[in-house]
Amino acid sequence: MRSASITLRLTLFFAIVSTAVLLGVGYLIIVAVQAHFVELDTVELNGKLDLVRHLLAKASSQSDLDAIPQTLDDALVGHPGLSIVILGSDRRVLFASSDAAFPFAVLDGNFRDGRTERAEPTVWEANGHTFRDVVAPVRTGIAGMPSVTVAVAVNIDHQRTFLLALGEKLWIAIAMGAFLTVLLGWIAARRGLAPVREMAAAAKQISATRLDNRIPPSQFPTELRGLAQAFNEMLARLEDSFRRLSDFSSDLAHEMRTPVSNLVTQAEVALARPRSTEEYREVLHSSLEEYARLGRMISDMLFLAKTGNGLIVPRDERVDLAAETRRLFDFYGALAEERDVRLCLDGEGSVGGEALMIRRAISNLLSNAIRHTSAGDSVHVSIDTQESGAIQLCVENTGETIAAEHLSRLFDRFYRVDPSRQKASEGAGLGLAITKSIVEAHGGDIGVTSQQHRTRFNITFPRY
Repeated sequence: MRSASITLRLTLFFAIVSTAVLLGVGYLIIVAVQAHFVELDTVELNGKLDLVRHLLAKASSQSDLDAIPQTLDDALVGHPGLSIVILGSDRRVLFASSDAAFPFAVLDGNFRDGRTERAEPTVWEANGHTFRDVVAPVRTGIAGMPSVTVAVAVNIDHQRTFLLALGEKLWIAIAMGAFLTVLLGWIAARRGLAPVREMAAAAKQISATRLDNRIPPSQFPTELRGLAQAFNEMLARLEDSFRRLSDFSSDLAHEMRTPVSNLVTQAEVALARPRSTEEYREVLHSSLEEYARLGRMISDMLFLAKTGNGLIVPRDERVDLAAETRRLFDFYGALAEERDVRLCLDGEGSVGGEALMIRRAISNLLSNAIRHTSAGDSVHVSIDTQESGAIQLCVENTGETIAAEHLSRLFDRFYRVDPSRQKASEGAGLGLAITKSIVEAHGGDIGVTSQQHRTRFNITFPRY
């Protein structure tokens, strides 16, 4: 059933439920009709029993008792199927109606069991007919005469015939109802699931080149609008990922083409004519620089690929952020002095992680800040402990304000705010992407703000 269609499941569910309901209703109808017949028969039997009891109570002599049979025969006119039998204390029949069909074994059973009255009507069969009777002791008006036994029975063949016919019709109606439920349930399920098929048809039209297509949620029922919205959000994420992947592929090809082209050009120039050993040495030194650039780019790409797939798990050790920052200040001191940039540090704090990776992340931010800070200004690093226990490290520098449309893409691979400065840059545009991957590998997050000629990178590490 797990692989069965929803239409089939709903149809079977409707069929099973409706059939169970129809069977229950049919059973209740049969029981109700049968109880009604029993009630009617009980009223009629007790009425005739009261009539006999009244007549016997008025009989004060044998002559009155002898006149009762005629009175009872007259009273039974117009009541076909109704029988009355009166037995004396010696089991002698004092009266029996003309159409009485009592099997006297039924009456004998009452005497043998020491019972002369049945509180509820009973059903029995005789000569292929079915009867319902009431048996009760009745006292006569003759003094000293023992009680007699009065049995009143009614033929219920017509009731059984009616119940059998009713049962057959109900079974036919239930079968037809179940069939119609299956048919109508299938139609209703098909029509109800039509929006799902429309959504599937719309999804089939989406491809890698048509990720801008969207499913309008307003055209679908309320139950499917959430699904349509989630599908559109997924498409938006896929579109953004495809765009980033396409841009990354283009940037990667462009970044690698430049050093490869330089190497090819240098080799062609070197081989164009005979050269001295010193000239070949210069060509090799220049090629070595390009090889080093390619090596750094490939190493950075491998690092990003591993962190992106969770293949790099940092060691859990205590890292003093202030101490690591001071070591980097010493490393970048010459560069900062050359550019007339001051390096400042405030605060302290420790986090858990791998020192080399965290140092690399801070180093990327520092080198980036020093390159973009105006001469005579400073790069400020602050370390604060937040109320939640998390540690925040901020690297702030002065310089040109970064436009808001670039902030969300600063951590993309090979992304540069000013592509025209690409050759002047020492890196390949992977530093901030690597920083973000290192921070996320340590369970933290990184953000950037830029306004009024101040750019601020914020790294938040979880509580250690």
